[in-house]
Amino acid sequence: MNSAPHIVMYPGSFDPMTYGHLDVVRRGRRLFDRLVVAVGHNPGKQQLFTLEERVEMTTGLIEDILQTEPDGAAVEIQGFTGLTVDFAKEVGASAILRGIRNLSDLQNEVQQAVTNREVAALETVFVVAGQSFAYTSSSLIKQITAMGKDLSGLESMCPPLVIEKLRRKKDEQHPLLRHLTIEKDDGD
Repeated sequence: MNSAPHIVMYPGSFDPMTYGHLDVVRRGRRLFDRLVVAVGHNPGKQQLFTLEERVEMTTGLIEDILQTEPDGAAVEIQGFTGLTVDFAKEVGASAILRGIRNLSDLQNEVQQAVTNREVAALETVFVVAGQSFAYTSSSLIKQITAMGKDLSGLESMCPPLVIEKLRRKKDEQHPLLRHLTIEKDDGD
């Protein structure tokens, strides 16, 4: 009897990709036959990196994992716009993979998981972040980039490729980083 492969989709804006995100990818590869990392556009968030830049960064980081850790599920990276559940159906995913850092994440993610199950018959699989990733977020990384003088403090949160790209955005004075700096100055 030939059963269909178990395909999971790990969606996110990944703006930028963190070690926590990569941990979820590694763990998802052990649980499923195929993992689709879906780099999406969240209209509720202002993005630092374009969709193309995020797909390119994610691809490079995942390729590094696949070379150093060949055992596990195949991984493909795709950019998408629109509803996550629609894209999950398009790639043949039977489940959505999500990382949970804390109780606040859990509350938000459970609400989304119930909606996804009701609307699209998609299950959600949660993996709990390791302790070292519990407080890392892309928003925090952008704030540190905007306001920090030395980005070496990000080394425990982001791969070197991401830090290099963040430095470029800071040097280019990306509008989002300028906005975050102004917001902080106004709040003092």
